[in-house]
Amino acid sequence: MTTLIDAPPSDADGILPSSKKSSGGGLGQYILVRFLLIFPTIFILVTMVFFLMRITGDPITAAMGGRLPAEQLQERIHNAGYDRPILVQYFEYLGQLATGNFGRTLTDNRAVSEMLTTYGSATLELSINALILALLVGIPLGMIAAQRRDHAPDAVLRVFAILCYATPVFFAGMLLKLTFAVWLGWLPVAGRAKTSSELALTSLQAPTGIYWLDAVRSGNMAALGDVMAHAVLPAVALGLLTAGIFLRLVRTNVIGTLGKDYVEAGRSRGVSEFRLVTKHAYKPALIPIITVMGLQIAVMLGGAVLTEKTFEWKGLGFQLANYLTARDFVAVQGIVVLLAIIVAVTNFIVDIVAALIDPRVRY
Repeated sequence: MTTLIDAPPSDADGILPSSKKSSGGGLGQYILVRFLLIFPTIFILVTMVFFLMRITGDPITAAMGGRLPAEQLQERIHNAGYDRPILVQYFEYLGQLATGNFGRTLTDNRAVSEMLTTYGSATLELSINALILALLVGIPLGMIAAQRRDHAPDAVLRVFAILCYATPVFFAGMLLKLTFAVWLGWLPVAGRAKTSSELALTSLQAPTGIYWLDAVRSGNMAALGDVMAHAVLPAVALGLLTAGIFLRLVRTNVIGTLGKDYVEAGRSRGVSEFRLVTKHAYKPALIPIITVMGLQIAVMLGGAVLTEKTFEWKGLGFQLANYLTARDFVAVQGIVVLLAIIVAVTNFIVDIVAALIDPRVRY
């Protein structure tokens, strides 16, 4: 007796398109769509910030009101063009942004673009330090919690993760300062570096503004040690927030992977649990880390405002708090626009990386 087995349709049948051709075209279209979404995201945020900032009036009145005579105040408002219709100001502002002109700050009359360049590198340095710490803490501890599921180490680590992302950044920063800077005296209490180190690093030719990178470039090991000592507490305060989230994500996904058939097959052949976790289960668990990393960058930038203020880390967050206090709306708008661009571009990169490494992503 002959058994007929239906063969899967081939490319020649016209039923299944060429996977290579479809995947390549689909990926290109996916990248293009994600790239184009950057612009409406930034546009919506810029528009919201512009109009919300003007609910209480024009920026000059908000910044200088009560400190200047009424005649001088009106003269400044007229010279700056803030007495024109708000829609005219809005479209003029969009035109300035398109040319890279962010305006000038009201409090110290400096170009906003210069201010962003000066202080943006400090925030970038803090974010990099915090992200590295979050990855070094969250991923290994998440793997340990998954391997020791429903045992004492797992319970302790789950409580630790909850404390990490439930504790306010400024409160964690204050506790770290009191413990390691004031009581124990192990680490500096505030700042990015000593004055001597800052002078040495800022006097370099074409400095990047990222102190530890400039110290490595110049071979100044004394400055590098000083910079790293100042970076520990702010990085821990900001990084633990994300480390707790990474820990829970890795734990959940490693536990899910350990229940897969191929892992069970390895376990039945006598493969140790440690090897199953470290060699087979942890790689799929890293995919969610990549997909949420874009969101965590936004969380870090938000937390950087409080962290920088707590540790007097003079970055964009520190300046944003000062400009908000001074009601300098022009400077605040420039900082928010830059942060929006950073978050949008980061999410675009994360989407592309996730699509390349995760076959479950359909494009």
